[in-house]
Amino acid sequence: MSSPDKVSTERLQVGFDNGMAAFAPFERQPHLAVAVSGGPDSMALTILAKNWVSQRSGKLTALIVDHGLRAESSAESLSVQRRLQSLSISTEVLVWSGNKPTKSIQASARIKRYALLENWCGRNGVLHLLTGHHVDDQFETIAMRAARRSGVDGLAGMSALVEHTQCRVLRPLLRQNRGDLKAYLRHLGVS
Repeated sequence: MSSPDKVSTERLQVGFDNGMAAFAPFERQPHLAVAVSGGPDSMALTILAKNWVSQRSGKLTALIVDHGLRAESSAESLSVQRRLQSLSISTEVLVWSGNKPTKSIQASARIKRYALLENWCGRNGVLHLLTGHHVDDQFETIAMRAARRSGVDGLAGMSALVEHTQCRVLRPLLRQNRGDLKAYLRHLGVS
């Protein structure tokens, strides 16, 4: 008989696989890029994506953005890179060089992060960029937009698929919750 952790882990992979099926079609041997911060959401996403892509003889590249906004960011990026490489996951660290904003830092960083990620995808012919947004993020987004009275469009929340010029941004975890993602990593023994 399967343990509850094993059953939950298998259910999470099936949920991820079903989420990816909604984004079909994919090329015969898909190359996926995953935006990885090193937190539990993106780490779980990366492992789930690795399992999915390996079943399709594809390729996965984890993209880590070193934003350079804090003195520790380079060391943190390298730590995440080493952790992923220990799981046999290909990685790239994308460095935000140049001047940094002094106002609207979070918004500017988000715009620059997506630009770096999407430009990497465009240069490398990668059509699919996955992000680790999950249902808890979705609820938070809707609540923040409601507080700002953003209207019906804002209350729709994040889209699971957004077409950009260089790639498609996919959010296959929008039906998963943060607790299940953390439990998945614990079961696998991934920090």
